[in-house]
This record gives sequence, C-alpha cells and structure tokens, in this order.
Amino acid sequence: MKKIILLGYMGSGKSTIAKSLSKIRQIPFVDLDDYIEKKSGMSIKSIFETRGEIHFRKLEHEAFLELLNDSSDYIIGLGGGTPCYANNHELLIGEDRVSIYLKASIDTLFNRLVLEKEKRPLIANKTDEEMKEFIAMHLFERSFYYNKAQYTVSVDQSVDEIVADIVKVLE
Repeated sequence: MKKIILLGYMGSGKSTIAKSLSKIRQIPFVDLDDYIEKKSGMSIKSIFETRGEIHFRKLEHEAFLELLNDSSDYIIGLGGGTPCYANNHELLIGEDRVSIYLKASIDTLFNRLVLEKEKRPLIANKTDEEMKEFIAMHLFERSFYYNKAQYTVSVDQSVDEIVADIVKVLE
C-alpha cells in the first residue's frame, strides 16, 4: 500500500488523526490544502477570492492526482469538499490506496467547529442553530461522495481510539 487517504467533513479531525497516524506508520502526512498553497504560492482564501471556486477545484483535482501518481507513500488529508468535485470520489479506490471516511455526528462536528468558527468562512457568521442546520444539510449533500471511501471510521471517540481503529483497517 502506498497511499492512505483520509476524508470527511471539516472538523472531523483529518489533520489531527493523520499526524498521529503518520508517527505510528512512519509515513509522511500531506494536507491537500497546504500542498495547494505551497504549489500555487497563494492561500486557499486568496485563491477563492481572486480566481474563484472553479479555479480552486481545478487546482485541487490536479494536486490530488499528483500526490496519487507520486511513487512515495503518503497519508493524504483531503479538504472537506474534495471528494465532491471533479469526480475525485472515483480516485478514492485503487490498488495502491486505501481511503477512509472519518465519520462524525452532527453534534461532534458542531462542538468542534463552534470553537473555531471565526477561522471557517462558511460558518463564521451563523448562529448556533443555523450552524447545526448547515452542517446537517452539508453532510446529507456530501454523504454520497464520502461513502465512496473503502472504509468508514467513527470519530465520535478519542484520537487514540480513532487511530487504533484505522490501524486495524490497514492490517
């Protein structure tokens, strides 16, 4: 196996879990958004503001393909929307990769995201009730794509438990 792909909604813990898994498996972690920022020389926010979402999704797809085609082993943390655009969900399955959907309940996502609301443009100006509704709607819309992953691991537990569940899946 060469690539471990972690996907899920914002706040599902992709980066936190990937960093922990990276130490255990001795495989480097690449956050797709960070990779795009380094490659383009622009922040994601700036890409959205100056070039628009369509341009960002094109860059995102190209960056995802680059990482998948690279001969190195990686843990790849996708952006929350990555599987939903440019047929990226079709790239979740292949001989040289394992994809894992980090599934969280609406309450878990809300409790995590409410703490960093101002850093998340999609939810920054929403009331708590609007935020819960937004998360529920988004999860419903994206579930088709998220469920294309080969495995699903619940993240409504501690990081150590989540990582242990992922390690079992990888064995």
